[in-house]
Amino acid sequence: ATIALEKGRLSDTVVVSDQPQLAEGSKIYLEEGERLTLEQLLYGMMLNSGNDAAIAIAEHICGNVDDFVQIMNEKASEIGAKNTTFKNPNGLTEEGHLTTAYDIALISRYALLNLPKFREIVSTKTMEIPWQGQEWDRQLINLNKLLWNYEWANGIKTGYTSTAGSTLAASAAKDGLQLISVVLKSNSKVSDDSIALLDY
Repeated sequence: ATIALEKGRLSDTVVVSDQPQLAEGSKIYLEEGERLTLEQLLYGMMLNSGNDAAIAIAEHICGNVDDFVQIMNEKASEIGAKNTTFKNPNGLTEEGHLTTAYDIALISRYALLNLPKFREIVSTKTMEIPWQGQEWDRQLINLNKLLWNYEWANGIKTGYTSTAGSTLAASAAKDGLQLISVVLKSNSKVSDDSIALLDY
């Protein structure tokens, strides 16, 4: 999301290739030839964990996933995330795809401080975006439960793989203080753990 916001334009039209629909895990069910704006795809990726949207964004920004991943790694290094190596744009399990809670916090902090649109997206609870060929729009619902049940929450992103477990980079603001917590390899209590950290 950071790279897309820094290198793309929200109004860009993204034409979906045949690759995003091959993505595993959670999706927004993109189809080849579908046209959405970069902004709509960012919401699909960040609210609904659209792994297909992440691939479509990567291809739009760099022409292919491999070049995009290289830029992701360069950006992580620039931010100071020294123990992070990305192998794909959507966080799915892959040999050598590694990060740490500290590095996720650094990346989150960078995005929150430098990209107002990032702050807007990750704090959005629901959004509708077009669904080409359907009679209804896609209904995006943010998977971050803290936005619904923790009054100071304002982001950021959930995740789950069998390898990484339940994960949550969470942010909250109260009395002028903005906090970030990161919980990785959690069980189903990832929201409770995050709230406990933020309260502490």
